[in-house]
Amino acid sequence: MEKLAREDLILTAPFSVTSADTDMYTRLRPGALVNFLIQASIQSADSLGYGFKGLSKHQLFWVLSRLTVEVYRPLRWYESLSVETWAKDVEKLIYLRDYIVRDGQNEVVARGTSGWLAIDYATKRPKRLEGSASEIFEQLKGRNSLEYSPEKICHPQNGVVHDIHPSYFDFDLNKHVTSTRYVDWMMDTFSFEFHQDHYPRLLSVNYMREVRPGEGIRLTRSEGPDNHYIFEGLNVAADKPSFRGRIDFGAARE
Repeated sequence: MEKLAREDLILTAPFSVTSADTDMYTRLRPGALVNFLIQASIQSADSLGYGFKGLSKHQLFWVLSRLTVEVYRPLRWYESLSVETWAKDVEKLIYLRDYIVRDGQNEVVARGTSGWLAIDYATKRPKRLEGSASEIFEQLKGRNSLEYSPEKICHPQNGVVHDIHPSYFDFDLNKHVTSTRYVDWMMDTFSFEFHQDHYPRLLSVNYMREVRPGEGIRLTRSEGPDNHYIFEGLNVAADKPSFRGRIDFGAARE
């Protein structure tokens, strides 16, 4: 395959922060930020021919496995933003993709890195891509938004427990809980007063097992020093973790 030009491998997707994307303090919800990253990923993969439609021809589909985002300031209602994204490497079966988020003045407000799995429809096991799609992930090696891979999160030792019963709009077209809802669930474990004074400066999620309709989650939140929190969502029906997360909070800024 002839190598594509650098500009063809990097996509910049514009977005605007609407009232539906914000919290009660007009700040961009972390779940909405993750949604912007996912939508930019979909646009990039589709434009290069290995998106959800392209993979379905090979009986494969994409699943987000890991995500880590550093947040430098919260975007707010009415602000414009852009998400620059590119496929950058492969680690075993994990396909890496990075992000740079800029505001309307072209200032960097967040950086992220993610790992995706190509899952076989029949076996539900990850597979390696073949041909041109695989080669694309090798053409921008060394171009990093963050100088590390998406974080693998450890099991929390103990903590506060919250029981979650997913409802209809928690599920996506694949009939499992959509990626952004896990972020919302973690954020929902904090009080109104806590959110008023704090905003995430780092967010990581590991997606480990899908949650289907009728399955409940027992979410444990463990607190460390300096507003550092670790989460684990146990799929009660399977008695196995569905996800783990990490949120480090900083002081909210006007």
